[in-house]
Amino acid sequence: MKLDVPSDLGMVGDAVELVASHLPPGTLSPRRISFNLRTALAEALGNAIRYGTGEDPDRVVSVRVELGGDVVRIYVVDDGHGFDTSRLPDPTHPDNLEREYGRGLFVIRHLVDDVAFNEKGNGICLTLRAG
Repeated sequence: MKLDVPSDLGMVGDAVELVASHLPPGTLSPRRISFNLRTALAEALGNAIRYGTGEDPDRVVSVRVELGGDVVRIYVVDDGHGFDTSRLPDPTHPDNLEREYGRGLFVIRHLVDDVAFNEKGNGICLTLRAG
């Protein structure tokens, strides 16, 4: 499945529902679809729209879903400049606890089985395994 999502935070929920509702039955457990997949994808799309495309209505974020025997991979790519994933502050560090941002990737990493970024830093791959 491939999907272009307009750079509008109001579209995140619809895009997440579209992806979740088109997964074949049995691909992932209902719990992993209803919480892990939906939450992680919403965070990834929100970050791409907010930071990658700057919520510019003339830009889009691409979503691609690949299904394997017991795995779902979701790629979210924007056309922004990307970022250096090694320079993300630890949101659990005492100096960062009061910040109102910087938790999205932390949450994603705890909801999916694997997270990978493309070299440019403008694309993320979320991997969820059955179970």
